[in-house]
Amino acid sequence: MSSAAQGPVIFILDDDDAVRDSLELLLGLRGYVTRSFARSRDFLSAIDRSAHGCILLDLRIPDMDGLEVQAELAAREIKVPIIMLTAHGDVATARAALKAGAFDFLEKPIDDALLRTTLDAALAHDRETRNRADQQTALQARLARLTPREREVLELVVHGRHNREIAAQLSISPRTVEVHKARVMDKLQVDPLPDLIRIALGVDLTSGRDGS
Repeated sequence: MSSAAQGPVIFILDDDDAVRDSLELLLGLRGYVTRSFARSRDFLSAIDRSAHGCILLDLRIPDMDGLEVQAELAAREIKVPIIMLTAHGDVATARAALKAGAFDFLEKPIDDALLRTTLDAALAHDRETRNRADQQTALQARLARLTPREREVLELVVHGRHNREIAAQLSISPRTVEVHKARVMDKLQVDPLPDLIRIALGVDLTSGRDGS
């Protein structure tokens, strides 16, 4: 399944037909796109890392319970926010789900207003996470354009070295350091220097080195 080209999807996993039908109807009327499943294994076969949106996940699925599904999603690095659903008021299980990374936890019968508020918060979280991931991917692609020397200069700039210190350490002239810095800023599409340092601190500058 490739959900990346679609809008966000609310995945509903619950073995109770009435719950699934009511959630699909309610959310569909409010403009959400939904996909529902009665079995955990069917759901896990249908979702992949391209999916985005939110998962409404019942804790008590017979073939594979909610915590097991949550663990499987984590193992496969599928990071769609999970809202756990339970009719049992199981506080210990709720804590386990939240500790394992669930976005939130709702008890059945589900309050409509609370459901919508929680869903919108989860979708916003998913959007922000994906935007950050896209920005990181774009940055890594720009970093890959740097020469080994430009990476060295960038690392030293990030560590607070001045031009003369960088020049001495790399056995080049301060003017050459300035040229390398200008090329780095151009390739990374940043200006001024504090922006360069800020984004460089958020990535692994050693990745992609060829050892030269």
